Amino acid sequence: MKVILVYDINEKRVQKILKICRKYLHWVQNSVFEGELTEAQLERLKTELKTTINEEEDSIIIYTFKTGWYTNREIIGLAKGKEDFIY
Repeated sequence: MKVILVYDINEKRVQKILKICRKYLHWVQNSVFEGELTEAQLERLKTELKTTINEEEDSIIIYTFKTGWYTNREIIGLAKGKEDFIY
């Protein structure tokens, strides 16, 4: 399945969350990742994130797409990360 993950994490934990996300997904720009994961990989990712965040301070949103990617992706301004992995 296709996954987009965005986060708003306390500065103390950002590096840990960044490292976890990079194990599973492609970095798009600050606090935004996307990629393709199996259900098992997604569950492992969520487990690692849940054990690292403080649920009273931090926020993570995970969008999943089972049938395909979004219909349009537009970048205004500086493009960060790589785009060549989206099919």
